[in-house]
Amino acid sequence: MLELSGINQYYGGSHILNEVNLKVSDGEMVCLLGRNGVGKTTLMRSVMGMVAIKTGKLLFAGKNITQTTTEQRARAGIGFVPQGREIFPLLTVEENLKLALAGRRDGLRNVPAHIYTLFPVLLDMRHRRGGDLSGGQQQQLAIGRALVLDPKILLLDEPTEGIQPNIVVEIGQVLRRLNQELGLAVLLVEQKLPFARQVADRFVIMERGQIQATDEMSALDDTLIQRYLTV
Repeated sequence: MLELSGINQYYGGSHILNEVNLKVSDGEMVCLLGRNGVGKTTLMRSVMGMVAIKTGKLLFAGKNITQTTTEQRARAGIGFVPQGREIFPLLTVEENLKLALAGRRDGLRNVPAHIYTLFPVLLDMRHRRGGDLSGGQQQQLAIGRALVLDPKILLLDEPTEGIQPNIVVEIGQVLRRLNQELGLAVLLVEQKLPFARQVADRFVIMERGQIQATDEMSALDDTLIQRYLTV
């Protein structure tokens, strides 16, 4: 599904991503873990094409997309929920969702009904401005907007950050449903280990821009947590 090979990324003189190799298979949910500042967000933005990859290769569904634009990657089937949500606060919920329709491959012009089924609050508040929603509701809107694209893989950068516990539970349930029932592949960055254990099949740990460990989620033990994740 998604494969990164030898990815390098720099900011000024800093080597942010160093020979990163990462693979997410069809129908797999992978959680990217690591302390703050190790390159997780840079990796996600590189996959989405928001920052150009300096060296290395990015394959998606068997095709080399290393040189493609963000818009082309979205149209190919990569959905992205950025850290901080980045919704349009002055647009209504429905308008935020409809903006994503431009990236669909089938030309659909209405918000798919299943988005409102997954997140009923968005239906109830579809005429309210995005900026009037709570943080948790805005996160559901951001996820819904990414799903409007009908993605083959969904990237989420810290989807539970600053979200009330009941919404965190709902988001986890939606992700597992999408993964198990529809086979949607997911790559997420997450700091909350209980949430990561709840939703992910496999973990990948980053440190100093490199992949240090990867295994089934059940293999994430205290030794790895203490070495790579404890602040």
